[in-house]
Amino acid sequence: MDYRASFMRKLYWNRVDFLKIASTLLAQIKFKFWGIPFGKKLHVIGRIIVFKNPESVIQIGDYCIFNSSSKLNFRGINHPCILQTGTKHAKIIIGNHVEMSGCSIVCNDSVMIGNNVLLGANCQIGDRDGHQDRYASKPAPIIIEDGVWLGMNVTVLKGVTIGTNTIIGANSLVTKDIPANCIAVGNPCKPFKSKLQ
Repeated sequence: MDYRASFMRKLYWNRVDFLKIASTLLAQIKFKFWGIPFGKKLHVIGRIIVFKNPESVIQIGDYCIFNSSSKLNFRGINHPCILQTGTKHAKIIIGNHVEMSGCSIVCNDSVMIGNNVLLGANCQIGDRDGHQDRYASKPAPIIIEDGVWLGMNVTVLKGVTIGTNTIIGANSLVTKDIPANCIAVGNPCKPFKSKLQ
């Protein structure tokens, strides 16, 4: 019985490894097609959706992981990772050692993500309001600084800066700047504890 369980575990992880290799290769082809530079040791698990305005910029650093599969995130992923720029001036810059699971980043101005950032399952980051045809509004830049951790289902709205080494609790709605080195939660998201305490 132990032998059968061991065999099944090995078979499962072999399938996951194959998925990683195949998904990463397909993502690299997709990134090259869209003119998206990416750093070394990129890992993609599952499908990634990309739409880039031809004159806009999307840039991905070293050692980044895009996970679109619940096989490697047992919280559950609602949709594949999405990167989208809607205007020629838009800029998405993703630093080194950034990991995301089923996250959506939509940009008409700029979204800057620093190094060593963790984006939990199903995070939404958007520097613009939806339905521009019905409700005209200006986009505003988003900055997520180094060492930030967004819990699952966090939504970050336009014009927000999240400071270095801050943790944003699950299901939070970030509508205003959050300072560095704190834990913040809620709708709207507010700091409630310094990480130094």
